[in-house]
Amino acid sequence: MRTVSIAGKTIFITGAARGIGAETARRAAAKGANVAIVGLEPAELERVAAACGDRGAAFECDVTDREQTRAAVDGTLERFGGIDAVVVNAGIGNGGLMRYMDPDAFQAVLRVNLLGSYETIHAALPHVIERRGYVLQVASVAAVVHTPGMAAYSASKAGVEAMADALRGEVKHLGVDVGQAYFSWIATDMVSGGDDKPVVQRMQQELRGPMAKRYPVSMAADSIIEGIEERRRIVVTPKWVRPMIAAKTLLQRLSEQRPGNLIPEIEELTRQEEDWEPSGAGGRAFADADRERQSAHERDRRGSCARRCAPARSARRRGRSPSGQRSAGTAGAGP
Repeated sequence: MRTVSIAGKTIFITGAARGIGAETARRAAAKGANVAIVGLEPAELERVAAACGDRGAAFECDVTDREQTRAAVDGTLERFGGIDAVVVNAGIGNGGLMRYMDPDAFQAVLRVNLLGSYETIHAALPHVIERRGYVLQVASVAAVVHTPGMAAYSASKAGVEAMADALRGEVKHLGVDVGQAYFSWIATDMVSGGDDKPVVQRMQQELRGPMAKRYPVSMAADSIIEGIEERRRIVVTPKWVRPMIAAKTLLQRLSEQRPGNLIPEIEELTRQEEDWEPSGAGGRAFADADRERQSAHERDRRGSCARRCAPARSARRRGRSPSGQRSAGTAGAGP
């Protein structure tokens, strides 16, 4: 397989304050790449950037926030001039049976891992296309093996796996390659943090053989670097993960056999599309309900603002400040 040097290339890495993202940034910079170190925890981001020297730039960003994600992309463009590769790594974990798990906690995993990945790719993709670059979506063995008690995490990782598979066919004709990383248990802060959760502890007690082992962050980071250099479709750590995804990959490859002109045609149709309402009666019902929720939220926000601002407006009309003092601008005015 042909290897392309990453020296002088710019790599945009999310979830880079710690763990796999941070180690990938450090190793990429050591090979001469520019790295955008994107995530939360500003002090940790700056620490990683300092280790990368002049080739590192830190951008504080919540990937579920569209404006923040776009700002991180814009900052990368301003600093380095473009983006050659994106490592979509930001993620959180949580465990528990669906019928007991807090709904907000369940949805948070989906928002960060799935929707945050979408926001990252959507913001960076035009610039990756300009350089005929590479997108690596970090999935997980959890995308392949769906374990009870890991519904939120497995759903999010299966979701990003499917999203990356679809994206691959959408951008192949533009010279962009899309890969996916499948990792087993990596010794990150997220994994070790699960040791404090009884549910996770109990689940891990049932693991046997290589599935019970935790692998060093360096192994995952090295796999990512090699994946970028070789523009790999599949990146794994450890190697025994590969047979687990072999059957799925074969079926996915068959599904990607399309006429050469189909995707460009769909791309043009998509550009012309103006109606982005969900399909069907159920989809329309959701869209209506969602609009109503947003309208109610906006009404509540305006009402709250009006209640806060009313005393100040009333005081100004009487020529006094909200604290009761006569305003300097109206002193002596009036009858």
